[in-house]
Amino acid sequence: MRIAGAAAIVFGGASGLGEATARRLAAEGASVTVADLNLAGAERVATEIGGAAHAADVTDPDAVGAALDAAAGSASDGLRISVCCAGVGSPGRLVGRDGPTPLQHFATVINVNLLGTINVLRLAAARMAANAPDAEGERGICVNTASIAAFDGQIGQVAYAASKGGVVGLTLPAARELAQRGVRVMTIAPGIFDTPMLAGFSDEVRASLAASIPFPARLARPAEYADLVEHIVTNPMLNGEVIRLDGAIRMPPR
Repeated sequence: MRIAGAAAIVFGGASGLGEATARRLAAEGASVTVADLNLAGAERVATEIGGAAHAADVTDPDAVGAALDAAAGSASDGLRISVCCAGVGSPGRLVGRDGPTPLQHFATVINVNLLGTINVLRLAAARMAANAPDAEGERGICVNTASIAAFDGQIGQVAYAASKGGVVGLTLPAARELAQRGVRVMTIAPGIFDTPMLAGFSDEVRASLAASIPFPARLARPAEYADLVEHIVTNPMLNGEVIRLDGAIRMPPR
């Protein structure tokens, strides 16, 4: 899939991995729509990259559909690239000091991370399926974001690990289903990245996290996630796979 001239959308594009991806796709010549709950942040990024901003809650079918339609209208051949980086990571044990954690905590995380991803995927793929195929027969590419917690979930990550494990699990069946429509599906499982989620941690904690990564022994950079998205988009043989992007780390129980 060619990036230059393609219409692309990045959900969760106002910060972190999504922002880096939006910037990279724009730098490679895509027409990028930055979709995020944080509209002010999305507008900031969109203004800086010459793209468009759209408010979108990934769990809201109407909001996601409107953002996708806006993105599709930015290029004559329709939406070609969809990247979903939106998610939440609220920790919570099954049983806390006051007893079992309320079920709603788990439901919220799973709703955003898993059902939100499915919502974006189904609506983006439907629009891509209507595109004219390129020379390879390809109509679009959807990139999802899981986490190494899907494989190495830590104590307090039951909801988060379950939601990201679900994203891992849907990747192959979704790719198999959408193959007949010329739409690829890929998932990236990031490790410990230097994103706003870690900004509140002390220097000691950040240094400890960096030292736990075998090589390179540092926090990953959002631009390295964007590097992988760029390669996935342009390599048509990458389909139905989950790629760990983590410097070989395997997370301990806590």
